[in-house]
Amino acid sequence: MNIYVGNLSYDMTEDDLRRAFEEFGTVESVKIIMDRYSGRSKGFGFVEMPSDEEAKKAIEGLNGKSLMGREIRVNEARPRTYDGERRSW
Repeated sequence: MNIYVGNLSYDMTEDDLRRAFEEFGTVESVKIIMDRYSGRSKGFGFVEMPSDEEAKKAIEGLNGKSLMGREIRVNEARPRTYDGERRSW
């Protein structure tokens, strides 16, 4: 399952995020989205977990939890859509 993680600390690394999710099971991949111009985190990312059961436990366990001083938002990622003028996540 692909999981959206929002409101991340700009100082959080992919390794930090991986460790938080590994408490709930196997993590296949972690990607924090970076601004292509500044190289700084955009404050959100995605975690891929192969087990839907473990992913759901991670969502329940981490949504609203404080990580590095920020209350993160965690939910199942929705596919990216194009609305004709701008991208929506």
